[in-house]
Amino acid sequence: MSNSSENINFKNTISRRSFLNQTALGIGPLALMSMLSGDASAQEKNGLNSGVIRTPHVTPKVKRIVHLCMAGGPSHLETFDDKPKLKEMHDQPMPESYTKGQQIAQLQGKKLKCFGPQHAFKNFGESGQRICELFPHIGSVADDICIIRSMHTDQINHDPAHLVFNTGSSNAGRPSMGSWLLYGLGQESNDMPGYVVLTSVGRGGQSQPIAARQWQSGFLPSRFQGVQFHASGDPVLYLNRPQGVELAQQRGLIDTVNQLNQQANSFVNDPEIETRIRQYEMAFRMQTSVPQLMDLSGETQDTFDAYGTKGGDGTYASNCLLARRLLEKGVRFVQLYHRGWDHHGNIKGSMDITAKEVDQATAALIKDLKQRGLFEDTLIVFGGEFGRTPMGQGSGRDHHIKGFSMMLSGGAVQGGKSYGNTDELGYNAVEDIVHVRDFHATMLHLFGIDHNRFSYKSQGLDFRLTGVEEAHVIKDILA
Repeated sequence: MSNSSENINFKNTISRRSFLNQTALGIGPLALMSMLSGDASAQEKNGLNSGVIRTPHVTPKVKRIVHLCMAGGPSHLETFDDKPKLKEMHDQPMPESYTKGQQIAQLQGKKLKCFGPQHAFKNFGESGQRICELFPHIGSVADDICIIRSMHTDQINHDPAHLVFNTGSSNAGRPSMGSWLLYGLGQESNDMPGYVVLTSVGRGGQSQPIAARQWQSGFLPSRFQGVQFHASGDPVLYLNRPQGVELAQQRGLIDTVNQLNQQANSFVNDPEIETRIRQYEMAFRMQTSVPQLMDLSGETQDTFDAYGTKGGDGTYASNCLLARRLLEKGVRFVQLYHRGWDHHGNIKGSMDITAKEVDQATAALIKDLKQRGLFEDTLIVFGGEFGRTPMGQGSGRDHHIKGFSMMLSGGAVQGGKSYGNTDELGYNAVEDIVHVRDFHATMLHLFGIDHNRFSYKSQGLDFRLTGVEEAHVIKDILA
């Protein structure tokens, strides 16, 4: 190849950002130092990304989070929000004052009738938390959980509502909350991803698809995105060495590929090349750590009995056990999606099935974390993307965004506490109203981050997980 051709290729390869970084007496590094002044830093420690938060904004209360996402929209009226008045008005016309001019998903323009709770509620624990009788195991940890009954959100269909809960926006392309946490705080484990996602499918209702954009890194570097593990079989495909390839051979291959990537990166300064280098190294280390993760031989029969699984069967219960093991290995954010809560019909029978799929394992996870000393600095979140209507949709309920429930647990929140309320029919959140962005602000606060001071510049704009609207830390629920 001629010198002129090489020059042309070089000109086509080098980016504007690279040019600025390598000229004008180091304008790029100077700008970077300016951006990182205050509480931001991109230092590396022991091969781990240490995050951009150099000093916590507030005292951190938690180190890790497990998000138990009940995908499909569980009914608050058959889980955590007892409404005797709605039961009394069953099959009567829904008062128009509640619904006039309101957004409804599939019931728009149809005759609306009150649909009473399909299962009874009971008092649980010394705190007397009112919980549906379908959840006796969760009821057994009633004094360790905080129930927020006044949630509301913006989007009435599944995928955009999941986006709001995960990214703070219904616009695709924003970073997920797990990615924001990794960007801010880095990851603790050198052998496992900092953000792991597991999914399971229930039998009690429609199973809406879950798209990978729910755990994406958006405009953040892709090394911060969630990594989906398979719930059964090989958790990560193509992770093991090919047959006939020795460890030393693979190590040499990775070293050579990384050297080539580093040479390319010295010219173009592309964060995605840096990500590629990191991921090769992470995959190499995971060849040892992942098989250890999946080896359940050290678990006791009492543990299997508590969760209701032998593990490795792809169920929600199995994923809860795996979540505990991931948290023990230093994974900062574990997200479990259980699909099967979209109960447009036969909600009475469907809830009976779906509740059994999640009740025992959820309580077992809370108890297990307490027993192992992880409860105090772990945040456990249980809930869906929205709730269900107090009006009937045949024998089921439609999507509902004006009021629904979410459960929190862990040492950083007050156990045995009920916070907020919906009205007497369970339609509108009316007391201590909590928007999803308030939850995000509270989550970041527990990790030591002030959501107002935590942003990322993209396309000339400063983006935050909590967006531009006002968000509040829910201080009344914190321990």
